[in-house]
Amino acid sequence: MIQAQAQQNNHITVQQNNVQLTFTLDEQGRPLYTVQYKQQPVIQPSYLGFKLAEDSLLYKNFAITASEQTSADEQWQPVWGETASIRNHYHQLTVHLQQKTTGHLLNLVFRVFDDGVGFRYEFPKQASLRYFIVSDELTGFALAGNHKAFWIPGDYDSNEYLYSTTPISDINNTEVVKKATDIAVRTAPDPYAVQTPLMLKTANGLYINIHEAALVNYPAMQLHVNTKNNELTATLVPDAAGNKAYLHAPAHTPWRTILVSDKAADILASNTILNLNEPAVTSNTSWIQPMKFVGVWWEMQTGKSTWSYSDFADSTDANGKLIPNGRHGANTANVKKYIDFAAANNIKGVLVEGWNTGWEDWFGNWKENVFDFVTPYPDFDVNALQRYAQSKGVQIIMHNETSGSATNYERQMDTAFRFMAAHGYHSVKTGYVGRIIPRGEHHDGQWMVNHYERVAKKALQYHVMVDAHEPQRPTGLHRTYPNWMACEAGRGNEYNAFSNGNPPEHETILPFTRLMGGPMDYTPGIFKLKGYSADVPDRQVHSTLAKQLALYVTLYSPVQMVADLPENYEAHKDAFRFIRDVPVDWSDTKIIEAEPGDYLTIARREKGKSSWFIGAITDENSRTATVSLSFLEPGKQYKATLYTDAANADWKNNPEAYEIKQVTVTNTTTLTLPLAAGGGAAVSILPL
Repeated sequence: MIQAQAQQNNHITVQQNNVQLTFTLDEQGRPLYTVQYKQQPVIQPSYLGFKLAEDSLLYKNFAITASEQTSADEQWQPVWGETASIRNHYHQLTVHLQQKTTGHLLNLVFRVFDDGVGFRYEFPKQASLRYFIVSDELTGFALAGNHKAFWIPGDYDSNEYLYSTTPISDINNTEVVKKATDIAVRTAPDPYAVQTPLMLKTANGLYINIHEAALVNYPAMQLHVNTKNNELTATLVPDAAGNKAYLHAPAHTPWRTILVSDKAADILASNTILNLNEPAVTSNTSWIQPMKFVGVWWEMQTGKSTWSYSDFADSTDANGKLIPNGRHGANTANVKKYIDFAAANNIKGVLVEGWNTGWEDWFGNWKENVFDFVTPYPDFDVNALQRYAQSKGVQIIMHNETSGSATNYERQMDTAFRFMAAHGYHSVKTGYVGRIIPRGEHHDGQWMVNHYERVAKKALQYHVMVDAHEPQRPTGLHRTYPNWMACEAGRGNEYNAFSNGNPPEHETILPFTRLMGGPMDYTPGIFKLKGYSADVPDRQVHSTLAKQLALYVTLYSPVQMVADLPENYEAHKDAFRFIRDVPVDWSDTKIIEAEPGDYLTIARREKGKSSWFIGAITDENSRTATVSLSFLEPGKQYKATLYTDAANADWKNNPEAYEIKQVTVTNTTTLTLPLAAGGGAAVSILPL
């Protein structure tokens, strides 16, 4: 159902099913909007507008010159994803404003969906405003109560914090930032700023998610929290000069998104953020292939080997050549072992980090010219490994760590991608660990937002898929650039290797926060859950082994890493079977049950097949997941293989205890899956 009321006294209301948007101008000509869900307030009257360098009052003295309403209801097919087809159904309201004092024109475009609202600002072409600088965006989100919030600090350079769960009134990131010494670069000047996606739950059971969509040519939006009145205000990541954005009319901002439902599962099932992005820029996508991959990576995270060939940049012999440390992981013989393991287990990719020169001199030095992205270390034979991988039907995945020096990468980018094309690399993992160069810029500022998009475009030109690490959190741009497969942009499994790790609730929060904008390269699949650190022997992953299996379903990505060492999978071949079988591209997804911070159960159907896979996870509390298989095809029998926590399993004391059993099921079956503390369950369902 779509309803729209005509403009009356600068007051316009649009409703689609349970979601209602109202726009108005107050007596000072200030734009205001509200959002309701089932007649409950979601966003109370909240102001909109800007401060520009040349017009600090672009938030009042407006008049409505016109408005129009349209609607859309269409289906589109993503190249890859959680479903084979997506419905894009919304009612659009466009309000044309003119500032009385300056004559500046500003349009507000609202799209009302069944599960929320997206809106953005548009600056039409006009004589009075051409090139301009955004000093501040004044978008408000006035909440209707002191909601429970799942948040991380609003940091200009990192999204890799642990989540805090507090009422809005208790948000203060000072101590969180101070204690996060395991994060390489922290820039969080506002103690009351939080990052988006921000997940909220109201006292009367509404779930609200605030984020943005289609972040292009604009800085990332964070939220300043007024803890006294529960009001959030957009705050933009500045550049080296303290400005927020440089625009040239016609121009528009990203969409600001507000998702809402009285069911947590509806938030996870939403496609609104994807729908607010532009369609794919290319129709030639047959070369884009989701895949699982192993890598020379975890052994370096845990201290078994090193990225660097030598211990120090000045460790050289009489001829000026680096003296090998004997622990370099990216050597030809070691990489061949990973290729063999991948080939034997139907895994299509092998990531190799530390293959190229420069690693002795990269971390923490804020140095511009570290890597050239084409020169291998002496013990890494590019051509021989290319031939060997090809003979095994495996692709080697390129790794381009920039050390935060985006300027250097931009100068070298064509050279780097030509090297990939010449040597058969069809995927690249990029990295930006460190402070950004140009100096003074931030990971989440406008300059870097544009840089990450330039990389995606360049990769598209060379038919290379991208997995970006340390970028801004995603906003659905993988619809527009389907080769931009995944990002890190969050606290991944790697933190279990070099810090106190991630608590059991972490993976139950991520789908409601970080993953709302796009897939995450979380690197699941750790089987050796204790005693893996060479330096800290009592360090452990805060998870059971069965939960590590479940993460392949609950944390979506079209490029899933099989992150542990091959020898650790050999010790649990029966459990490893699930990783071998689980796909990474889906035609249907069912959110069975969900509660942020507590538990999550998801079922997904393999694209092009009748097979289903289920993942169920819990926080630090044990529980039982009950799964109706009513989504299976009626009248058919299936073989279900259940990988569950053993009765005595526990993430802390007995994490590797699991059970495997097989049962015959139909669409009338209900599965009961025991989840240990910090545990999970994984199920494969194959037609008989």
